[in-house]
Amino acid sequence: MKHNFIFHLHPKKIRESSIRFNLTFGLGGMAAFLFVIQVFSGLLLKYHYQPNPANAYDSILYINNGLIFGKLVRNIHHWSAIIMILIAFLHMMRVVLTEAFYNKRKNSWFTGISMLIIIILFNFTGYLLPWDQLSYWAITISAGLIEYIPGAGTILRKAIVGGCDINEITLSNFYHLHTGFLPLILLILAIWHFWKIRKAGGVIMSKTDNNSKMIDTVPHLIKREAIVALALTAFILLMSIFIDAPLHERANPIESPNPAKAPWYFLGFQEILLHFNPFIATALLPLLLLLFIIYMPLSKNDSNTTGLWFGFEHSKKLFIVTMPISIFGTILFVLVSELFAPQSLFPSISPIIATGLIPLVFISIIMLILLKAAKKYLAPSKTQIIQSVFILLSLSYITFTAIGIFFRGEGMELMWP
Repeated sequence: MKHNFIFHLHPKKIRESSIRFNLTFGLGGMAAFLFVIQVFSGLLLKYHYQPNPANAYDSILYINNGLIFGKLVRNIHHWSAIIMILIAFLHMMRVVLTEAFYNKRKNSWFTGISMLIIIILFNFTGYLLPWDQLSYWAITISAGLIEYIPGAGTILRKAIVGGCDINEITLSNFYHLHTGFLPLILLILAIWHFWKIRKAGGVIMSKTDNNSKMIDTVPHLIKREAIVALALTAFILLMSIFIDAPLHERANPIESPNPAKAPWYFLGFQEILLHFNPFIATALLPLLLLLFIIYMPLSKNDSNTTGLWFGFEHSKKLFIVTMPISIFGTILFVLVSELFAPQSLFPSISPIIATGLIPLVFISIIMLILLKAAKKYLAPSKTQIIQSVFILLSLSYITFTAIGIFFRGEGMELMWP
């Protein structure tokens, strides 16, 4: 029993180089600590929240205005949930850029991706609970996005919503998922994730770092983890003191705001739907992304730079080139799509071809040209190509999301923020 994971989260001794802050930036530990904050702040809110449309909004008002530190606790719960998504995403990027998804770490990759999805669902189910205009119509838009999935969209939407409309069944389902089922699944996945990391030898390091001397976990690692946890707590506390969690008017099912937007983490999909045929946006692109994520750890690692940020020096050049191409290429695509709507240019062609296959083939050709240029001038390994494609896709989605948040106004028209 003394070697059980529950009693020994860390080994007694670790490599000295493994506690360098710039090796992992403490992202995995911060994500775990944010989950703890979520659980305790959520439990405090649960005592006073009433999960039914008649009383949900009033219970939020009571928490904000009638309880001592009630608004502060709700603010902490709200902002830590958002930061948790960002930290989990950055942690995933760190894993990709240090090649920590190959061989015996592939199971950690799959559990990590699953945890990121659960964290997003955590936020999604909690988004509706205030039952105000913002949350009600954001979930309505998100449910509408699900309905675009060919074949199974309507069935999935009814299963998630609990019927045809967002109502008391939806709120009850989201509440119990948010406070019961999803936390349990996330906890199980987290335990499995940390255990597999321990089995794989802990934090991935380069060959040079693996030769550093062994030091005691207590106090060296524990002290650093405590400092990071205190700094993160202070940041969330200050943010929660000065910035309130949003709360709009009471939900009104017959009065839609203009524009009505999905939650910020799904705004990228909403933006993509403005430019691509629904089949391409909700079925083909997610399927290709899923296959790529599965392929990543199953491919052969032909690099000897495991554990190093960005690998070789010319890899950094590859990533430096990839980032602006992804960001500005996405912006250019949005502008061209807005100015020269494919369906208007080709009215006689099927929409799935005009707004689906044509832009998809065009983007694929550009990516192949860029790939050939990269191979000619930078000679990247297959691993570095995989990393670059992952960065390109991630930054492209972030750009779509930023456009949806800041540059879409009434009628989802482009505007200056």
